[in-house]
Amino acid sequence: MPHDLKHKRIWVAGHNGMVGSSLMRRFAKDHIKPLTVDRASLDLRNSADVDQWMSIHRPEIIILCAAKVGGIGANSTYPADFLYDNLMIEANVIHAAHKYDVEKLLLLGSSCIYPKLAEQPIKEDALLSGYLEPTNEAYAIAKIAGIKMCQMYRRQYGCNFISAMPCNLYGIGDTYDPENSHVIPAMIMKFEDAKRQGKSHIEFWGTGTPLREFLNVDDLTEGLICILEHYNEEMPINVGSGQEINMSDLAHMMADISGFKGEITFNSKKPDGTPRKVLNNCKVNNLGWFPKIELKEGLEVAYKDYLTRI
Repeated sequence: MPHDLKHKRIWVAGHNGMVGSSLMRRFAKDHIKPLTVDRASLDLRNSADVDQWMSIHRPEIIILCAAKVGGIGANSTYPADFLYDNLMIEANVIHAAHKYDVEKLLLLGSSCIYPKLAEQPIKEDALLSGYLEPTNEAYAIAKIAGIKMCQMYRRQYGCNFISAMPCNLYGIGDTYDPENSHVIPAMIMKFEDAKRQGKSHIEFWGTGTPLREFLNVDDLTEGLICILEHYNEEMPINVGSGQEINMSDLAHMMADISGFKGEITFNSKKPDGTPRKVLNNCKVNNLGWFPKIELKEGLEVAYKDYLTRI
C-alpha cells in the first residue's frame, strides 16, 4: 500500500538547503506545511537538543536532508569536519526517530558512498564492495554509517527507515562558495566572474575526462516523494538521471549558456576524482519515477537563479 503523506506531520530536516527548499516548494503545491527548524534554533549535532525538539514536535515522517556538503576542495581540506558533523546529525536524528516512534524516515545520501572503481552503472548492492574515492572518503563514510543505522534500526526495532542515493545534484537554491561548492555552481561562478572581469581564459581542475551524471534538484524531489510513498526496503535506492557527460563537455555547455567566448583549459596536476560515476536507476524507475528536466534546460535555470540571488 502507498504511504499517504497527506495530513501527516512531516519534518524536512535541512529545509534551507538546495534539496530541502525544493521539497518545501513541492509540498506547498499540495498545501502541505512541513515542520521546519533552522540551524540557529536547533543544532542537529547536539543529541540533547534534538531529543527535546522531537519530544515536543513529534513528527510522523522525517526527510533527513540536512548535511555538511561541499566539493573536492572542501572535502580534502576539512575531512574531520565532514565526518564528525554528518555522523552526529545522522545518529541524533535517526535515534530520536526510533525513540519517538516516527512512522517513516528517509535519509538522503550520495552516490559517493559507492567504491571508486565500482562496476558501471552502479547498482545498490555495490555498497562496501571496494575502496572509496579518497577525495571524499570522510563524507562517504559518514553517509554509509547513516545507511547502516537505518538498516540496523529496521532489523532490531522494525523501524521503517529507508535511504536514497542521488547522483550529482544542481539547481535552484544551490550553494555558491568559492572554496566549498560542487562542480556546477563552481563553474557558474567562474564563468560569470570571467565575463564580468573580461577574462579570456578559464582553468578547471583535472583532465576534463571524468564522466558524471547530473540530476536537477526538482527532479530529485519528485523522486523522493515517489520513494516515500512506495519504497519500504532495507537497501538504499539510487536516484539519478541515467545521462552522463564529461567535465570538458560540461564546461563548454556552461560557457555557451553564460556567453563566455574565451579559452577553456584543464589542469591535469589537480585531482579528477572518480573516473566514471553513473547510477543504475532501475529500482526507482520501477516505482514509476523518471526525470523530466534536460541538463541544458536545467543549467539555464540554475544560471539565472545564480544571477538573481547572488
